[in-house]
Amino acid sequence: MKGNVGERGFSDGYEVGSKRQRMIESNPYFAVSGAGSSYQPYNYGGGWNPVFPVVRLRGLPFNCTDTDIFKFFAGLDLIDVLLVNKNGRFSGEAFVVFASPLQTDFALQRDRQNMGRRYVEVFRCTKQEYYRAVAAESPRSKKSTDKDNLEYTEMLKLRGLPFSVTKSDILEFFKNFELTEDEVHIACRADGKATGEAYVEFPSADDAKKAMSKDKKMIGSRYVELFPSSRDEARRAESRSRH
Repeated sequence: MKGNVGERGFSDGYEVGSKRQRMIESNPYFAVSGAGSSYQPYNYGGGWNPVFPVVRLRGLPFNCTDTDIFKFFAGLDLIDVLLVNKNGRFSGEAFVVFASPLQTDFALQRDRQNMGRRYVEVFRCTKQEYYRAVAAESPRSKKSTDKDNLEYTEMLKLRGLPFSVTKSDILEFFKNFELTEDEVHIACRADGKATGEAYVEFPSADDAKKAMSKDKKMIGSRYVELFPSSRDEARRAESRSRH
């Protein structure tokens, strides 16, 4: 299946932080050459060195989500999406990493196409610009403290999940809580592919707050971020997957 991650890791000499765990894992383009592919693995240590497959987006709607960007680039293999925040608010900019430089060429053809009522600028940027944005978004201890002070319901949102995650994986992650598969909702795009997010319903708000002890723990080889959520947010995510 296109876009699946490989099994071998890579390193660029830079710790990208827990939020970008997709980039810690490898990708068929970066680590494993697919059958019949003319591409070679991206060499982070030297040698053959193509353009890092990232573009920058500007002019996005302020209610834009990862899902909207996946739809905007429908047909391309997205490896990572980073929404840029400034002073705690979405700036209207994002970075998108693709499976290969060729994919970025196709992405650039969507420059000034509309997302909702706004046209979106798509332009080239550097690996360094992407990493600087990653560093600026890396979780800080203050953010963890802020989560303690938020109002909790019985619902938690999980972000950064492997795209291949199953309900069983999530139940195992929360094995200290009495949950069933009916209480786990994996978010999908309109085409049925997973978004890397899920919603989990706990018996009570108190249980959900206790489950926050699993924030930034790992499922497989990915760190998972947890956030207080609500039934309404989970329903909206479910509704988007049907469109």
